[in-house]
Parts: sequence; structure tokens; C-alpha cells
Amino acid sequence: MTPAVDTQLSVADAVARVVRDVPVLAAEELSLRAAHGLVLAADVVSPITLPPWNNSAMDGYAVHAADLASLPTRLPVLETVRAGGEPTQPLTRGHATRIMTGAPVPDGADSVVRVEDTDGGLTEVVITRDRDAGKNIRPRGEDIREGQVVIPAGTTIAAAQLGVLASVGAADVMVHRAPRVAILTSGDELVELEQFQQVRDGKRIVSSNSITLQALVRAAGGEPHYLGIAADNPESLRAHLQRAIGFDLLITSAGVSVGEHDFVRDVLTELGAELKFWRVRMRPGAPIVFGMLGAMPWLGLPGNPVSTMVTFELFARPAIRRMRGHARLFRRPVPVIVDEPLNAPPELTHFQRAIVSTRDGERHARLTGPQSSGILTSMSLANALLVVPAGRGRVEAGETLHALPLDGDAELAEQFAL
Repeated sequence: MTPAVDTQLSVADAVARVVRDVPVLAAEELSLRAAHGLVLAADVVSPITLPPWNNSAMDGYAVHAADLASLPTRLPVLETVRAGGEPTQPLTRGHATRIMTGAPVPDGADSVVRVEDTDGGLTEVVITRDRDAGKNIRPRGEDIREGQVVIPAGTTIAAAQLGVLASVGAADVMVHRAPRVAILTSGDELVELEQFQQVRDGKRIVSSNSITLQALVRAAGGEPHYLGIAADNPESLRAHLQRAIGFDLLITSAGVSVGEHDFVRDVLTELGAELKFWRVRMRPGAPIVFGMLGAMPWLGLPGNPVSTMVTFELFARPAIRRMRGHARLFRRPVPVIVDEPLNAPPELTHFQRAIVSTRDGERHARLTGPQSSGILTSMSLANALLVVPAGRGRVEAGETLHALPLDGDAELAEQFAL
């Protein structure tokens, strides 16, 4: 008997099902230079203490604070210590050591007077201000101690993390690799961009989902592998889908609804896929499928361009982030004041394409225009998805909802301000 497939799940239940069943990819060791943007799979522990010595935070003169009690003061200079060098003698009272930023501070010094507060002398220095008394010495171990976890597992390796890891000698690191994502679109009406003449002739439409899905996978941190456009028949679908075997994740677009030529679910079931759920109480994007083809998760997204992008955002992006080892999988919803009235059937959760901007310290949202799932320009104009929860129905202008920023643009300002 074929196992029952859940239908008409809530959005929250469907998302939870996906992230529960999608596996985190195994770890592999990579050179640090190749690890940028990946997620650490194991804690990195420092074998050293940094800085390894008390060092100067300024170009100036190492002194005893007690020698600054009466200004101006004139002190003989014992020596000059440059970064990469080291002092040859301790600092005695009534003397100064000329020192550069990062250079080891001589024993006995408790202050570094910046060069601007001196006459810059080489053998003798005149100090005119005491604002640096007891300051500008960075103590040994101020940043990192031997045995300390400097970067924990689950951290994305960005520029700052690369610097820390290099500082502690982590030439190779354990990371979760980027998932290899197979992408298939289907439809007899579709052609590749290179066949645009058929669109001019009024015979076909460009498979825009082929382009957008590859970009979305890349932005989410996956490696897209495009399988092409399958025709609306089981033979073509079977031939294309068999090429997906061995990838980490399969994403299909179209062919998962109840139309006469929607064969994707049937073909994948024939190939051994186990369906987890089909259909979610949302708009756009209700006819979405999640299943497993062996160990490979499969997300069957709707074919309408907006539905494809919205369901990718809600389901595929968190799945890819989980496979990469991320702990934080989801966009953080932000409260927004709605600038126009909205009508949304209360039985579904609606994701409206919106423009979020900040006025007088508060976020406001307005729709990008008509919200049909076939109007791709509504996504190109949007920087957020405005969420109208199930049961809400009509929303009046001035009421507060939540929005999911699609990128950092919703938080950017036109002018610099602190």
C-alpha cells in the first residue's frame, strides 16, 4: 500500500517538515583560501596566544607614567624598537624607548605616549601632554588565548573569520561543502533564452525559471546544475530526472499540480521517490511537493514564475542553508505599517510582493502592483514579502503586519546617518 501523503499543510508545518528531513552534508577538509563563504563543521582551537607579547598600540614612546607627573619633561631615548624587532633592555625610570605600533613593549613600561604629544626626538624626547599615562599598551593574550575556541562550528567563514583563522595558523579547516543542486524545468511551451526567435514568432515563452532558479540556488550557497527543459510527457521527464541521481538536492519547476499534463509526481514516484507532502495552504505557491528520491531531497515547485520564487524562498533556501551546516536558516520577519488596504481570503497565508522603506524611524510597506503569480515584474520590484496570515482577511491601511526582507535592500538608507 502506498503511504499516505500529507496535503494542505500550513506553511509553518511544511517548512518544519522540510528542514527536519533535509540532511546536513558531511564535512570535508579544505584549505583556508578555498573555504570563504562555507560553514565550519568543527570548532577551531588556537594553538597560540595573541598577541604573543605586550605591544604598542601607537607610534610613540614607551615610558613610566610616573615620569609624566610634571610637564613638559625631557627624557633620554634608550633605543628604537620597530614592529618585527624587540627591545634589548628594560625601561628604567627617567628614560623612554622610541617604539612603533605593534612592537613589543620593553619590561618596565606602563604607558606609550603618542608621537604627536612629543617633539619626535631620536636620542632625547620632549613630552608635552600626559593624556596617554597608563594607556596604549595592548597586553599579551588580549585577543586570543592558547586553547581558546576562536571560531565555533556552525559559523560562516567570512572575511573577518578568515583573518582570525589565518592568525592562529589554521591552514586547513573542516567545512560543510556547498550542496550540488539539480534543477529541472518542464513544459511544452518553454524554450531556452537562446531560442528567443520562437518567442518573437508567438510560438513559445522563455523558461525564465531556468535562469532565476540557478541564480537563487547560487545566492543561497548551492552549486546549481541545470538539467534542461523536459517536455510534458513521462518519457522526457524520466530521461531528464534520471540525470539528477547523485546530486544533493533536486528542484523541479512545474508539472506538480493536477493538470492533464502534470506528470512530475508520477514519474518521480515510479523512480522510487517517497512523497512527504503535497500542497500547502498558501498563495502563491500552493501546489508544492516535498519528497525523497533515495537520500536526495526533492522539492517540486509550481511553474508560475512568482510561485516558483516565493516557494524557493520559503522552502528551498532554508533547505540549502541546512545542508551547508548553517544554524540560522530563515529570514527574520520585521514589523511593517501597511500603506494601503489589502484583501486576502482568510483560509490561506498570503505572501504579497512589497516594497519596504523606512520613514520617521518606522518601516512601511506598499505592494509592487498587481499580485498575479504570473507577473514576474512584481518580484523584480519587491525587496520583501508582506505576510498576511491565515485568518486575517482584510487589512486596513495603517495596520501592522510582518514582512520577510528578500535581501539587505529593505534595511538600506539613501543617506548616511548615525
